[in-house]
Formats: sequence, structure tokens, C-alpha cells
Amino acid sequence: MASSDPIVVTAVFTPAEGRRDELVRRLRPAIAEVHEEEGCRLYAIHDAPDGTIVMIEKWDSEELLDAHGAGEPVKRLGAAIADVIAAPVVVTRLRPIPAGTEHQGAL
Repeated sequence: MASSDPIVVTAVFTPAEGRRDELVRRLRPAIAEVHEEEGCRLYAIHDAPDGTIVMIEKWDSEELLDAHGAGEPVKRLGAAIADVIAAPVVVTRLRPIPAGTEHQGAL
């Protein structure tokens, strides 16, 4: 069931051996492009201790996230990174569990 509440997403990219810097180089253009999409509040990449690259996203709604997932920027990004990742991208949709104040309990 779709929701009009904001949704947080993580996308974990596993670089192919020796290709971390190239993966980051290819991910960078998507950051600015996706921030122009309707509903995108956050789209940022981070290094994880296990050597993966984690993208953290926040969208205004599940519907707008779905539109993003079906859009051209995601298709271009998938094609751009296909030869520098060692495994399929692992995408997880997250919903906040209210805790503390409104600002403390959610990204």
C-alpha cells in the first residue's frame, strides 16, 4: 500500500575489486540530478566501514519515490555503474518509528 508520508531509503553499492573510486565518480552526477526530481529531500552517498557505498535518500512520499525508481535518472545511473559493482544494489525502504520529539524521531 502506498503512503503519502515521507519515506527514507538506503541503497547499498558494493564496488568491484579496486573500483571504489570509479564507482563514486559515476555516482556523483546523479546526486545533483536526482535532487531536481519532485519529492527528493535527500540523496547523498556515504562510505561504510565494510567498504560499501551507502546512499541515503528521503522522499516526500512513496508515490514520488516510485516515480523516481521508474525514471530516466535511475536508468542512466544503473547503466553507468553496471561494470563497477560486484553485486546487485540492495535497496531498503524505511519508515520512522516515532520517538522523542518530531525532529528527533525521524530523518
